[in-house]
Amino acid sequence: MKEEAPISSLIAEIFLQNYEDKNIKQFLEAKIIIFYVRSVEDILIIFDKTKISPQNINTHIKKVHNNIKLNPTLEEHTSVNFLDVIIRLE
Repeated sequence: MKEEAPISSLIAEIFLQNYEDKNIKQFLEAKIIIFYVRSVEDILIIFDKTKISPQNINTHIKKVHNNIKLNPTLEEHTSVNFLDVIIRLE
């Protein structure tokens, strides 16, 4: 397995922070996305489903940058697993 150069992680982090500032921030300010957190490549988004759908979020992300791929894990029975932690909505 080929190892990544140490600089690639830094470049990816800079890219994602810039992307978030330009694209995610507006959704947070408009309260369409209620909560957003990223840990390296794992992202947790809590959104208002009366204002946006997972498909619309994915479509928007692809329009901004086609190489970013989301594989959503949707809430089931008011809970979702994020980084081996079960998060419950009550």
